[in-house]
Amino acid sequence: METFATRGYQKASLAEIATRAGLTQAGVLHHFPSKAGLLTGVLDLRDETDISELGTERPRGLAFLRHLVETARRNTEREGIVRLYAVLAAESVTEGHPAHDYFEGRYRGLRAILVDALEEARGQGELSADLDARTCASIIIAVMDGLQVQWLLEPGSVDMAAATQSTIERLIGRALPESPRPGSADQS
Repeated sequence: METFATRGYQKASLAEIATRAGLTQAGVLHHFPSKAGLLTGVLDLRDETDISELGTERPRGLAFLRHLVETARRNTEREGIVRLYAVLAAESVTEGHPAHDYFEGRYRGLRAILVDALEEARGQGELSADLDARTCASIIIAVMDGLQVQWLLEPGSVDMAAATQSTIERLIGRALPESPRPGSADQS
């Protein structure tokens, strides 16, 4: 993860990855059939980590938007994962990049989840009927990704959680619910 994050996919070598993992190159290839397979494994691990933090079910409606703010806050504690995501997402737009399909699917999936959450909130009467959920979802994703790049370049200059919350609240025209306290009965 660290090698891909600091060097990018093209410049990361299997030899360096093997050395950092305490394996031989053949040992790495035993577990992953290729460098592209290793990259996919790293990206899958990142997703599994994020999904496990959600628990058994994703928060609904505005609670999911609050979850995004909390994700931005948690990301300040995992610079390597944030760097990996930012580097590989940008690289994936190049021709033939092995993570292209992954990121295309990831953005499609994120937009769909956000649209669902916004429509759930609208169905509960928490949002205006004329809110364009698809555009709003794209803007939220773009802001969060852009904030990550700014934070990586100059960490002290950006409060990702506060900027994410401010953007979401301005887009939806209302304050987000407070974060549930750990151990409270309502954590959805």
